[in-house]
Amino acid sequence: MNDNDNNSVKAKVWRYVPALVLVLSVFLLAQTVNSIRNYKYIGSGIVPQNIISVSGEGEVFAIPDVATFSFSVTETTENVQDSQNSVTDKINSALSKIKSFGVDEKDIKTLDYSAFPKYEYPRVLCNGIDCSPTREVLVGYTVTQTISVKVRTVDDAGKIIGSLGEAGITNLSSLSFTVDDEEKLKEEARSLAIEEAKEKAKTLARDLGVKLV
Repeated sequence: MNDNDNNSVKAKVWRYVPALVLVLSVFLLAQTVNSIRNYKYIGSGIVPQNIISVSGEGEVFAIPDVATFSFSVTETTENVQDSQNSVTDKINSALSKIKSFGVDEKDIKTLDYSAFPKYEYPRVLCNGIDCSPTREVLVGYTVTQTISVKVRTVDDAGKIIGSLGEAGITNLSSLSFTVDDEEKLKEEARSLAIEEAKEKAKTLARDLGVKLV
């Protein structure tokens, strides 16, 4: 892998913001609102709410353990079947190289497959001079298939990209590094944020001389 790939493998931070709003029973706040209502400084339609708001933030650091990339193969021939066969042959050759690095079948997916007729305006001569064509002519069919690959041995990712380039696959995306189980990390960050918010709530309640419900 080159320096750019190594630099891409950096610790990620998952933040959960806003973290939490805790509902607390604050007698002092309720009394204040009621007192103001008695003097009609606040409309009678307002209902006192015994709450205070706190927030928390959780951070979780992780080193990416998965590299992903995609590649496409496009072929145009006079008929759609030949185009499909040509694309399939090149895709199978590429997948053979990818699997030789131990990439599992479940980590290889087709992102897109398309087949379209290709039209062109034929050259038309008018008295020996090019003039504007009047209609399009079907000249063939273009088939494109795009594959995504997840590499769990991150150190092999650059080698796989290189092998595909040597095999004539030119439409390759750059490598993207991530963590396979992001949801687990988000849950950890959420838990840390909740704990921080709880501690803030306890401190605030103690300073106000009230109890949390």
